[in-house]
Amino acid sequence: MNTQAWILLAAFFGVLSLLAWPLGKWLVAVADGRLPRWMAPFEACERVLYRLAGVDASAGMGWRQYAIALVVFNFLGLIAVYALQRLQRLQGVLPLNPAGMAGVSADSSFNTAISFVSNTNWQGYGGEATMSYLTQMLALAVQNFFSAATGIVVVIALVRGFVARSSASIGNFWVDITRVTGYVLLPLSLVFAVFLVSQGVIQNFSPYKDVTTLEVNAYQQPKSGPDGQPLKDATGNPVMECGRRYERAEF
Repeated sequence: MNTQAWILLAAFFGVLSLLAWPLGKWLVAVADGRLPRWMAPFEACERVLYRLAGVDASAGMGWRQYAIALVVFNFLGLIAVYALQRLQRLQGVLPLNPAGMAGVSADSSFNTAISFVSNTNWQGYGGEATMSYLTQMLALAVQNFFSAATGIVVVIALVRGFVARSSASIGNFWVDITRVTGYVLLPLSLVFAVFLVSQGVIQNFSPYKDVTTLEVNAYQQPKSGPDGQPLKDATGNPVMECGRRYERAEF
């Protein structure tokens, strides 16, 4: 690792250490439902969501109910991520596919769906060359929130179980997943998004563009003779020559 990498690592741990205490306190407040008064409008919206979904926010769940709700929620997420990748081929029906990308293969779709729902986010595909904007937004980005929220609420439920011991309830999964997503992950993402925009990171819905940058990479390559075959020196090693390549980037 070079000096820049060590500085970046130190900065990461520094920021993480500074945020650990306030974020920990905020997570406890969110898990306990102790939100500040100025967030009353958000809590009102939260209650509307529960009514629309038919969820009784005041009803506690035992560990079996909690686990079943968690598995069902993530299974539906897996189906959604898989289906969006496969249906990408409906270019005339689904929007936000300016490059006209075809549907992702069944094995790759399943692998990606399992990966993102389980929060491992292993990518076995070629980034912008495989997924449409719609698939990235509704499938992958959504699971970046829900899979992370699932991990957090599991820890919250586990802590409640240890603390309560004899209690028959470890909370309500639907309430926990809603609050962690809405009051923790979304605000953090908004702040980080503003930071990225300030650094020049862009996002638009235009078709991809190939851009030749000013950066030039020099490299060594075997020199070919008139017959197109690599030349060799007296010892039998290939004769090398310098080459230059201009980097291309997609936007």
